[in-house]
Amino acid sequence: MFNKIFKLIIAGVLFLLSVWQFIEGNIGNGIFILLFVGIFIFLYYKNEMILMAFLRLRKQDFPGAKKWLDKIKNPETALTQKQQGYYWYLHGLMVSQTNISQAEKFFKRAIKLGLSMDQDLAMAKLNLAGIAMTKRRKREAQLLLKEAKKLDKHNMLEDQIRMMKQQMKKI
Repeated sequence: MFNKIFKLIIAGVLFLLSVWQFIEGNIGNGIFILLFVGIFIFLYYKNEMILMAFLRLRKQDFPGAKKWLDKIKNPETALTQKQQGYYWYLHGLMVSQTNISQAEKFFKRAIKLGLSMDQDLAMAKLNLAGIAMTKRRKREAQLLLKEAKKLDKHNMLEDQIRMMKQQMKKI
């Protein structure tokens, strides 16, 4: 919605307004305005469009998620580096059902830009391993599976990794 620089400017102005309210003796107003500052700082690090796309993906609403991601016009300037990583990660998840070569590009770009959570990075590498397996690149798939297993600290992807290893034995 707002550019990342505008979010910081708005947060700064609101912070100064809250300080003025504290000086005037309006403690309640100052605290309330500080909560607004927190919202804008939060939205600086977590883009609201990407959050809405994540919510749509949780409901398996791919067209709705694509609609929210399409509202980001220029991701290179509007998003921080980690947000750009999640932008391409979400595009990769949506495209992986139809076009695996394009999904591979999106996942590689997301990994290059960086994802903040190890679980998301493990999921991206697991998807890349699946794509490499379908393209008959067994060695690359094995390396990606090993990296995904190392990143999956809570064993949430254990079943998927095991299934992929079994499928790889058949190749």
